[in-house]
Amino acid sequence: MKEYILPCRDLVVHPQMTVPIYIDNPISINAIETAANTRQRIILAPQHSVAYPAVASDVYEYGTIGEIAQILRMPDGAIHAVIRTTSVVKMAEISVNDGVFSARVTEIPMANDMDDERTIQLREKIFDTIQAMANFRKLKTDKLRNVIQNYPMPAFVDSIIQTTEMDTDTAIKILTTPSWYDKMVLLFEQVRLMYETSKVEETINRRISMQMEQGRREAILQEKMRAIQKEMGEDDEENDTISMRKKIEKSSMPAAVKEKAISEWKRMRNMSPMSNEGGLIKTYLDELLAMPWGKSDKSKIDLATARTILDSEHSGMRPVKERILEHIAVMKKTGSLKGSILCFVGAPGVGKTSLCKSIAAALGRKYHRISLGGVSDEAHFRGHRKTYIGAQPGRIMDALKRVKANNPVIVLDEIDKMGRDWRGDPESALLEVLDPEQNKAFRDHYLEVDFDLSNVLFIATANSLNMSSALKDRMEIIEIPGYTEDEKVQIAREHLIGRAALDTGWAVDNIKMDDDAIRHIIRKYTAESGVRQLQREIAAILRRSLLENNGEDKPTEFTIQKIDDLLSLHQSAGFSKRIGFGVNI
Repeated sequence: MKEYILPCRDLVVHPQMTVPIYIDNPISINAIETAANTRQRIILAPQHSVAYPAVASDVYEYGTIGEIAQILRMPDGAIHAVIRTTSVVKMAEISVNDGVFSARVTEIPMANDMDDERTIQLREKIFDTIQAMANFRKLKTDKLRNVIQNYPMPAFVDSIIQTTEMDTDTAIKILTTPSWYDKMVLLFEQVRLMYETSKVEETINRRISMQMEQGRREAILQEKMRAIQKEMGEDDEENDTISMRKKIEKSSMPAAVKEKAISEWKRMRNMSPMSNEGGLIKTYLDELLAMPWGKSDKSKIDLATARTILDSEHSGMRPVKERILEHIAVMKKTGSLKGSILCFVGAPGVGKTSLCKSIAAALGRKYHRISLGGVSDEAHFRGHRKTYIGAQPGRIMDALKRVKANNPVIVLDEIDKMGRDWRGDPESALLEVLDPEQNKAFRDHYLEVDFDLSNVLFIATANSLNMSSALKDRMEIIEIPGYTEDEKVQIAREHLIGRAALDTGWAVDNIKMDDDAIRHIIRKYTAESGVRQLQREIAAILRRSLLENNGEDKPTEFTIQKIDDLLSLHQSAGFSKRIGFGVNI
């Protein structure tokens, strides 16, 4: 036969106890009245859920069964019941019918060892520990002493559990232990653990109290110093505060942002100068004021100038440059950045990053590069909450603050190398940044105000198309193929030799290197799609030649034989041939 269950929140009762219970829940009232009318026992079962349980898993599988000794009905419909518990039971086949729980039970036998000397000695040790802990936790030890002296063992265990506010899982473990001695062992372990924890807490609380007292003393002295400085006309702190208010009022912040800044300023003004929070608010306001609200680079787009810049800095790549010029032409016509986000995809060294610099120069805008290689934290873009220690804005807001303009060219470098881990998905934040419909009101977690990113020209670079489809949908992919041998020769002739000469201190006119010599370097000493390694080898040739000529850049013709001699000496000096690695040109 199944027994009715009365779910109890935060109540674990031992056998041989008389328990008064106040019940005002209609379902619980129905359960206890049904059990009383059928003269059945009832199970007091702890529950997992905070609200009244709804399914079988919401109650523990162990409880205490007892007989209903008395029911007193109150005028408001609630009842007072008195239950005499008899034994611990394990429940099975728990079922719910109209909210009323019932289950089949198996009684757990209990060894009769409560009068053993070991059990009594452990009980005394538990009470001694409770008394020692009383100064920390303000426990009512006088009442507990009466329990030990006059009450049986079940009342003692229940009093300790209730007084120390032991968690339900631990109380259930003690309840189901089949001997009183073993119960005392578990109870002593828990009480001792609480005692040691209380000692540590007391030490920490005492230290905090001393620090607070010292802080109050310093705050009083600081206030007196400020009063003296004010009388002498030297109140720098007050002047700084007033100056910040004026800066906020004169700034080009939107109305909503200015309202928040004034609100934070009022909080800071009412805080003690020694307050840590006051310093955090001041840093926050400094960051808000440093943002380029309404500050743009005013430059007229000239397509002829843009074409000249692209042609002068990049050889070949005609289709790529034409697509960039188309993009700039649309910007000139519409006066906005609405449209595709460009993403240059190509092998290392083909000129992706340098193309981005040229675009910024062609538009007359500031340039900033953000490297995304290995980034796996969403806060990289959105920033950290002000509540975190060392919180700061994300890289997007930091870039705008550094360039001091709200319409720069921001390059998201190596966008295909972003990661993802437990700290969040940076790609989700990046999708918002790249979406023209969403980035009008981008909200950084640190600043907590909206910032319009629609004037920022975002350009991405990648080595491969190993990206999510959502990210590729936000961008127009422009693939930059590797250079042919003839193109590499042209690039070396127009750019690399001059750059290597500048890096090594050579006069360009003193360098004689024909196309066959350049082809020899390409074929024998490089194996790449780009031209990074080619630039390294040319620089190595010039450095080695300087060493042979005692640091002088004498007019030199670099023949194939001379190049082999110089590079063989360079490699034998301990330098390995690094092929295809380096930085964008």
